[in-house]
Amino acid sequence: MADPGDDHPQAYRAAVRLLATREHSRAELRRKLGRNFPGEVLEAVLDELSAEGLQSDDRFVENYLHSRMERGFGPLRIHAELKERGVDEARIRQALEAVEEQWQERLLQVARRKFGDGPPGDRREMGRRARSLAGRGFPEPLVRDYLLS
Repeated sequence: MADPGDDHPQAYRAAVRLLATREHSRAELRRKLGRNFPGEVLEAVLDELSAEGLQSDDRFVENYLHSRMERGFGPLRIHAELKERGVDEARIRQALEAVEEQWQERLLQVARRKFGDGPPGDRREMGRRARSLAGRGFPEPLVRDYLLS
């Protein structure tokens, strides 16, 4: 049987290749590389990458958050997507709280881009706008404030 230490350099190179294309959460790397490398080797590689600053969940969350905000997504959707990527709840909450005062302005930008500057004409239009904004991950109180302003 091969020595598990033989897998370490290959796992390390594979992880660095993935990180060269974009930031990954630790859980994403574990999931992607876990198909080809044993768990103990993988954990050692992930620890090494973190210690070297090549992988950081904090940096991943910050980049992901700002990228999704720029694309017009709200905090509920971003929260769910980060959770899917294996980021822990406390880290997600901290990142979202850091930009909390920006959500209303982001919602207004998305609404202007999609619906123009005019107010909704009737209840049907209000419902359409509410569903659209909720689908992008904006919470109901922000959507209501927008629709009633």
